[in-house]
Amino acid sequence: MIERSGYSIIIACLLLALSSYLLYPPLSLLFVIGALFTAYFFRDPYREIGDGVVSPADGKIDHIEGRRLEIFMSPFDCHVNRSPASGRVVSVKYIEGSTPPAFIRKRGVRTNEILIESEDGIYRVLQMAGIFARRIVSYVKEGDIVNKGDKIGMIRFGSRVVLEIPDGYRFVRKVGEKVKAGETVALKDESIQGS
Repeated sequence: MIERSGYSIIIACLLLALSSYLLYPPLSLLFVIGALFTAYFFRDPYREIGDGVVSPADGKIDHIEGRRLEIFMSPFDCHVNRSPASGRVVSVKYIEGSTPPAFIRKRGVRTNEILIESEDGIYRVLQMAGIFARRIVSYVKEGDIVNKGDKIGMIRFGSRVVLEIPDGYRFVRKVGEKVKAGETVALKDESIQGS
């Protein structure tokens, strides 16, 4: 399956490939490759949703501090983001800023902040644009009800996603680990103690 906003880019690449084939055939190959990469980048695979709090993104965990976890998404990761928990979207706020390389942790970055209120507290998801990620697409708005694992947005090309969890939970994944959206990243403290 392909994420809906990718279809227009794929069609444009294929049309350019067709028209350039008539003028200069080798150029059309570049557009075909562009269409194939776009289809790969905008892939939207089915995901099993784990227990507890789930990862909002595919990528590599490169920072954990307290109740904050950060995931670096390379251009080769799936960029569809998912809700870490079930609840009500209480705020969606776009914050203009810079677009440094996504592997650099920095303040003042172009960000879409989504706050999801559940019975356990507030979950904060930050979709942060990188140097190649010029567009953050949000699927949710204030007042929406989301289930854990529901799609909440997409960041186009390399980027970073931050998850902040409420008190009473602990992360069960470590810095350096690869995660997929929908996989368990945090459990309630009593779940950890009882395991």
